[in-house]
Amino acid sequence: MKRALRSLLATMMLTGIPALLWAQALEASPAVSASTPDVPAAPAQPAFELTIEAPDEIRALLGRHLELLRYRELTDLSDSELTRLLLDADKNARELVATLGYFSPEIEFRQKAAESERATRLLTLSVVPGEPTVVGEVEVEFMGPIATDPLAHRQRQEIENSWSLRPGMRFSQARWASAKQQALRQLTSQRYPVGQIGSTLADIDPVQRSARLKVTLDSGPAYQLGALVVEGLQRYDAELVTRLARLPSGASYDQAQLVAAQQRLADSGYFDSAFLTLDTAGDPAATPVLVQLREARLQKLVLGVGASTDGGARLSVEHTHHKVPGIGWRAVSKLMLDRETRSIGTELTSRPDERNWRWVTAAQLQRQQLGSFDINSQSLRGGRSQTGERIDRNYYLQYDRADTATSETTAPATASSLSANYAFTLRNFDSLPFPNSGWGWGAEVGGGSTLGAQRDLYGRVLTRALGYWPLGRSLEGAAASRAGRLALRAEAGAVLAKDGINLPSTQLFLTGGDNTVRGYGYRDIGVTLPDGQTAAGRYVAVGSVEWQRPIARDGRWREWESTVFIDAGAIADKPAELRAKVGVGVGARWKSPVGPLQIDLAYGVATKRFRLHLNVGFSF
Repeated sequence: MKRALRSLLATMMLTGIPALLWAQALEASPAVSASTPDVPAAPAQPAFELTIEAPDEIRALLGRHLELLRYRELTDLSDSELTRLLLDADKNARELVATLGYFSPEIEFRQKAAESERATRLLTLSVVPGEPTVVGEVEVEFMGPIATDPLAHRQRQEIENSWSLRPGMRFSQARWASAKQQALRQLTSQRYPVGQIGSTLADIDPVQRSARLKVTLDSGPAYQLGALVVEGLQRYDAELVTRLARLPSGASYDQAQLVAAQQRLADSGYFDSAFLTLDTAGDPAATPVLVQLREARLQKLVLGVGASTDGGARLSVEHTHHKVPGIGWRAVSKLMLDRETRSIGTELTSRPDERNWRWVTAAQLQRQQLGSFDINSQSLRGGRSQTGERIDRNYYLQYDRADTATSETTAPATASSLSANYAFTLRNFDSLPFPNSGWGWGAEVGGGSTLGAQRDLYGRVLTRALGYWPLGRSLEGAAASRAGRLALRAEAGAVLAKDGINLPSTQLFLTGGDNTVRGYGYRDIGVTLPDGQTAAGRYVAVGSVEWQRPIARDGRWREWESTVFIDAGAIADKPAELRAKVGVGVGARWKSPVGPLQIDLAYGVATKRFRLHLNVGFSF
C-alpha cells in the first residue's frame, strides 16, 4: 500500500508542473559555479545513483532541479516504480533544458544492471542540447499615457534601446524574465510609478530555433510631485526639510530625485534617518511626498583616534551643536593633535536658503611644521557656500597670519594678509567612494594684500584634477574589469606677486606625502634654501599615473586591487626653477566599509629611500 501511494505521488509531482513554474523557480535560484558537483551528495545506501553527462551549464541545472533526484533516498523503490519515474523524468529534463533555450535536445537515460538485488542501481543521464534557440524579432509596445505623451518620447526610446535580450542572442527563461524586469524598472523610475507589464509573449519555433518576443508595458497615469508631508519633526520646522530636499511641487516624478533628496536629508546632520515615499493613492497631478524623519541629537561629541604615515598617530575631539541659541546656526568645534599639526577651530554655518546657499564663518589656531619650519598661524574666514552632489561653490574673505620660527635665538618672522577668494569643485564620477570611471576638477582663485608696514598686492590660483579611465573596454564586462583602470591626478598652483613680498607661509605651497608625491614625507618637497632647509614656494606642479587592477581568486573578484604608480612633484619660487622629484612604487587597495584603504610602498628617486604610505577614504 505504501509503495502504491509513493508511486502515485511521484507521478503527480512529475507530470503536474508546467515549464513556466520551472522557469520561475530557476529565476529565484542562485547562479551555479563551475565547481558545482553533478548532483547533490547521495545517502549512504541510495535507491540509485545518477551521473549526468552534459555541458557544465546544463549539468549544474539538472543537478539542482531534476525531480528524479528526490527519490534516491527511497531504499525500497521497486524496478517498476523506477521505470515510471524515468519516463516522467525525461519530460521534466526537457522542460528544464528548455529554460536555457534548448528546445530540441537529445535526452537518454541508461541503467547499468545491478550486481545483486540489494546493490545500488547506477543510472546515467545523457543530454546533447543541440543548437540553441536565438531571439529573432523583439517588439516592445506601450499602453496608457506614455504611448502618446510627447514628453515621454525619450523615456520610450531609452526602454527600447536598453532592452537586454536582443535579436541574435540565445534565448533563456532567465534572460527573458530579466529583460522584462529591467523594462519595468525603467518604466516606473520616471513619471509612471504605478506602471506594470500588461502582457508578454515568447513565441518559440523549435524547428527554426527562433523566438519571437513581445511585451506590452502599461504606464498608468503620469505623476507630478505635490507638497511634502513631513513626519517626525520636533526641533526643526518643515521649511528646513523643504530646502534640504529640494523637490519642487509640479515636477515630474523621478525615483532618482527622491533617492537623492532622501540622501541629502540623511547627510545634512540634522537627522539620524530619512525615508521618502510617493503617496500614489493621491491625485496624480499633485501627489503628496511622505517624508518620515528621526531627528539627530541637538549636540554631539565625537572622540577620534587614528593614524596615517603623513601625520602619525592622531587624536581628535569634535563637538557639534545643531541649533546655537539665539541665531539657530550650526556650530562645529574641533581639536586635533598629530605629529605634524596641532589645531583648534570652530565653524558656524547658517541654515540653507531656497538655492541651498549658506553663510559660513570660521576661525582657527594652528601649529604645524611646513618644510623645515614650525609655523604658528591664525585665520578668520567669512563668506557663503553651496554644496551639491556634483558641484560645490564658495566665496569668502579670509584673514591669515603666520609666525615662522627661523631659529631658537631670533624672534619669529611675522606675515599677514587679507584676501578675497572663490573656489569650486566639479565631480563627475560613476560611483563614490569607489569610482571606476569619471573625473573631477577643482579650482581656487583669490587675490588680496599683505598687511603691516608694507602692503603689497598678490594673486593666488590653485587647480587640481582627478580622472579614472577603465581599460580593455569590450562587450564583455569581465574583460574590462580584468584590465583594470588608470587613475590620473594633476595639481598646479601659483602665487603672483612681486619679488620679496612678505606673505604668510600658509598662502604658499609644499607637497609630498600620501596623496601627492609618494616616496617622500608629508610636505617634504619645497624650495631648498642656501642653508639646506626646506621652505614653502610660490609655484607647485604635481602629477601622478596609477594603474589599478582588481585581484581575482578562484574565478571571483575580491575586494582588493593591486596598483603600480609613478608620482612627480616640484616646488619653486620661479617657474623656470621647477625640478620634479619622482616617486615610484606598488601598492594595494581594499574596499573597506569606511572607504578605500590605500597601502603603498614607494621609492623616492631623489632620496633613494623606500617609504610606506597608508591612507583611508576618498575625497575630491
